[in-house]
Amino acid sequence: MQITDLLAQMGGLQSIARELGVSESQVAQGAEALAPAILGGFKKQAQAPSGLEGLGGLLGQLGGGSLLDSVLSPEPTDVGRGNEVLGQIFGSKDVSRAVSQKAAAQTGLDAGLLKKMLPMIAMLIAGYMAKKGNAGVPQAQADGGLGGGLGGLLGGLLGGGGGQGAGSGGLGSMLDLDGDGNPLDDILQMAGKALR
Repeated sequence: MQITDLLAQMGGLQSIARELGVSESQVAQGAEALAPAILGGFKKQAQAPSGLEGLGGLLGQLGGGSLLDSVLSPEPTDVGRGNEVLGQIFGSKDVSRAVSQKAAAQTGLDAGLLKKMLPMIAMLIAGYMAKKGNAGVPQAQADGGLGGGLGGLLGGLLGGGGGQGAGSGGLGSMLDLDGDGNPLDDILQMAGKALR
């Protein structure tokens, strides 16, 4: 299942649409464009020396499942928490800007709107992964060797639900310039060139 379908089922896309005063279809389009980079950032964290254990710890540190609850709540979302998530997975605001600009170019949505959506979508994904990863979702067959629990969940989300593949199709595979299944390294490279 696509990550955007999961976010819609949880009510996340509706919550963002309500909060930003835009249509749910615009949020779905934005989420589809932004999610591959966010998932790629989490995959990069999982591949760090601390591995999945480090990623699980990071998700807990950032707020765990409460990140998801915060976006779904009728209260205004504290996007500062989402920016913390982005800071951890992207390392720089410049990368977040590059992700938003690239998504805007691909979708035709306003880059400013995508910049507002990005931390909220990051919170939904991080909160979802924290809740489901702790539940030990068995999807070990998904994505190159990341084993059960959080790894299987991340692999399943990256592969669109258990198959091999890069991102969730569309923009994710277009951003994945070197075809390694992780668009984040390519986005980081693009952002680096933009800063020179």
